[in-house]
Amino acid sequence: MTGFNQPLGGNDMPRFGGPATMMRLPFASSAKGLDVGFIGIPMDHGTSNRPGTRLGPRQIRDESRMLRPYNMATGAAPFEHLQVADLGDVAINTFDLKKTVDIITAHYREALSHGIIPLTLGGDHTLTWPILRAIKERHGPVALIHIDAHADINDTMFGETVAHGCPFRRAWEDGCLINDKVFQIGLRGTGYAADDFDWARDKGWTVVQAEECWHKSLTGLMAQVRAKIGDAPVYISYDIDSLDPAFAPGTGTVEPGGLTTWQALEIIRGCQGLAIVGGDLVEVSPPYDPTGNTALIGANILYEMLCVLPGVPQSPSRFSGLTF
Repeated sequence: MTGFNQPLGGNDMPRFGGPATMMRLPFASSAKGLDVGFIGIPMDHGTSNRPGTRLGPRQIRDESRMLRPYNMATGAAPFEHLQVADLGDVAINTFDLKKTVDIITAHYREALSHGIIPLTLGGDHTLTWPILRAIKERHGPVALIHIDAHADINDTMFGETVAHGCPFRRAWEDGCLINDKVFQIGLRGTGYAADDFDWARDKGWTVVQAEECWHKSLTGLMAQVRAKIGDAPVYISYDIDSLDPAFAPGTGTVEPGGLTTWQALEIIRGCQGLAIVGGDLVEVSPPYDPTGNTALIGANILYEMLCVLPGVPQSPSRFSGLTF
């Protein structure tokens, strides 16, 4: 549509050519005039196991070259309604994690001053805390839909308060979250004690462990999430390790028994109608998936987030109507 940025089409330039931006969109040096900005945070110094997420934003962008502008399932055509561009990467401090979180907050504070909705390509999960600090300055405390294998509510890791296992404890301490509108979906694996997830429950958060999701559609769950969140501003944080490693092996802390890709789509599509003010896709570690599929799935999840943002209408898909 005239006036809105469009992804570079595969018939105009081969998919393996063209700009290395998210969906081969135009790059913008400023958020001014945009509705949505894709922002990369190439960091992995908050990881506790396997590194490599500093390479995530670059590969997510590369694998996004196969994405097309129209959503065949939901009928969403985001580039007909929103001005979207790739805003490049945050210039993090490679050697100082604590300085990096302040750099991230400052970067997002400036971007948000233009009224955009940021969609972030991670990067390890530490980054969500400093983003939420900037989001709070703009929108106040927010509802949170956090999809992850891990709760990320540790008080410390190796005695440090800043790490990828701590962002939601820090965000809670900073008053960034509306406690009765926080949902953690997909938590699983081994722990240190039976009450490892109970800190969140004690704060009024809703914890949906992965086992509750097995063999089920999650459309019903998302209807409950929407009803409880209502018209509150909401942030979506999607850790790729929420998916079973059969789908997404390219991450640092894999756990068996995870969500499926179709459940991931149900979760994000189930956010349609909410007042989404930002989102991120984190923990893609390209060295552990040479196929690129983990990053490709991450790119698709970010596109699905774009499709459910306010101002993007949906239209029913023309499915067969058969029952089978």
